[in-house]
Amino acid sequence: MKRTPILSTLLVFAAACGGGEPAQNSSAPAAEAPAQAAPEAAAPAASTEMTMPDWFTVDNDAKTVTMTITAGLTDAKNHWNFNGGHDGNMTITVPEGYEVTIHFKNADPVMAHSLGITTTTSGFAAMMDPTPAFPGAITQNPESMTDATMPGEEETVSFTASKAGNYAMACYIPGHAATGMYVLFNVSSDGTAGVTGAM
Repeated sequence: MKRTPILSTLLVFAAACGGGEPAQNSSAPAAEAPAQAAPEAAAPAASTEMTMPDWFTVDNDAKTVTMTITAGLTDAKNHWNFNGGHDGNMTITVPEGYEVTIHFKNADPVMAHSLGITTTTSGFAAMMDPTPAFPGAITQNPESMTDATMPGEEETVSFTASKAGNYAMACYIPGHAATGMYVLFNVSSDGTAGVTGAM
């Protein structure tokens, strides 16, 4: 008979001090429900609307596209991103036949990065073939951790998006694209231009 009051007192004390197993906490199911509901509400808005961000300019008369792409613009993926995009969660679309100029900057505080347009759009190998999809569509020394675009450096590449299709903009430093440092890069046959997804 004496065990019941002592056990009850201990349980009340443990509950008041925050003790006990989280799995047995009756509030755990309530915490799980909102976590599942939030991504469902946010996901559709991020990937469907094409925009013209301030770093992306199209001149239809001159048939040119100019963009500024910054590696490590945010700390997403430990700075392994292009303007915050990674793992294909952003798509840049340019019209077929337009001259594309990319001003590439590396804002990653510690790591060299490169940029190139590749025909591979998923399943990147650790070591990538440094042949770009279009002549000129790659930065210098794209595979070198010491001679690619170093932190604080800039480089400009220009090329003609000569063939409509689906491509990717990727970092060619070994392992970077394979771990998610890429965004999609499409060339439209109907003149569509803009950016969708994470920005």
